[in-house]
Amino acid sequence: MENSKMILSVTQINEYIRALLAQDEVLSMICVRGEISNLTFHRSGHIYFTLKDETSVLKAVMFRSSAQRVKFALKEGMNVIVYGRISLYTPSGQYQLYAEDIQPDGIGALYIAYEQIKEKLSKEGLFDVSRKKAIPKLPSTVGIITSPTGAAIHDMINVMGRRFPMTKLLLYPALVQGDTAYKSLIAGIEYFNRTKSADVIIIGRGGGSMEDLWAFNNVELAYAIANSEIPVISAVGHESDFTICDFVADLRAPTPSAAAELAVPNFLTVKNDLNKNILSAEKTLISKIQNYKKHLNMLASSRVLTSKENLLDEYKMKINIVSDKLDASMQNIMREKNHTYGILCAKLNAISPLNTLSRGYAIVQNNDGKALASVTDIKLGEKVTVSLSNGNFNAIVDEINENGGSQNG
Repeated sequence: MENSKMILSVTQINEYIRALLAQDEVLSMICVRGEISNLTFHRSGHIYFTLKDETSVLKAVMFRSSAQRVKFALKEGMNVIVYGRISLYTPSGQYQLYAEDIQPDGIGALYIAYEQIKEKLSKEGLFDVSRKKAIPKLPSTVGIITSPTGAAIHDMINVMGRRFPMTKLLLYPALVQGDTAYKSLIAGIEYFNRTKSADVIIIGRGGGSMEDLWAFNNVELAYAIANSEIPVISAVGHESDFTICDFVADLRAPTPSAAAELAVPNFLTVKNDLNKNILSAEKTLISKIQNYKKHLNMLASSRVLTSKENLLDEYKMKINIVSDKLDASMQNIMREKNHTYGILCAKLNAISPLNTLSRGYAIVQNNDGKALASVTDIKLGEKVTVSLSNGNFNAIVDEINENGGSQNG
């Protein structure tokens, strides 16, 4: 090695190569097509991944500030086009792609994001018909969340004013386009639910591109609509436009004007229905009055009401019938009681001591009145009382005979 040659450190070499890459016009802003693999979401918010094709791989990183702008969720195996620059990471000496934007390869980013959100919320049950609330038929107040300057609010005011002018309209002025518009729309939902100032809510705007309508595809807005205690009608864009808001709302209207028609009834229709109901009620009431009159006339002409004697006769007959039933019931009860009494007397007689005495037996008692059951309880010379069936007598014991022996006094 010649002493004239410059000796560089590893860091100097890496810094030099990084400077060369930075000066390259092609590598300073480049688009790379590939398939995502080794996808890692770091807790810092940075995204690390590898782009690969049939024969090669390229390391890539997307810092948090850029990752927050990606509309769709990155997935392993997804084909994408990455916009960024090639540079060298000095500590490891490895060059990599520093991504600033990512787009799906072949399909728009917003469309993929829309499908991903739709799939997620559908699995959570937010689109289920069973959880949707009914729209009130005659709302006294309709809350509208939209831009105060757009054509949509004017269309809805005109339609509802023509169809049912008695309904009160409350406008919550909201942003309907832009990155932060969804927060304004959520605030409107929360306002009407907090104040309970509306019977039904219409949320929407006029037509536009997918980018223009993107605020109505926000996940947080979808949750706010699903959690609303007040029924929500979604009216976003034209008839061919569908947003997440349409799927989660209790009712989807193809346009803001259609939402106004769905929110309030037609005054003439209500008036005609009311007249029909009044006529029907009058007919029903007249028919009932006529039936009551007939019934009253029939009662007034009955034999019971035309003669007090007849009325008393009927009550006498009822009393006699009730009295006969009571007598029969008491006789049955007495027969049952007498039968039960006879059975109990027979049982008592069977175990009565007097009954035993009548068969020739006697009861012997000492001076204390205790019945003597054994000769061992008797003493010679003791005075005892002997009870028979028809009386008793006293005796003095002068001899005791036990089984196997005897005692004499």
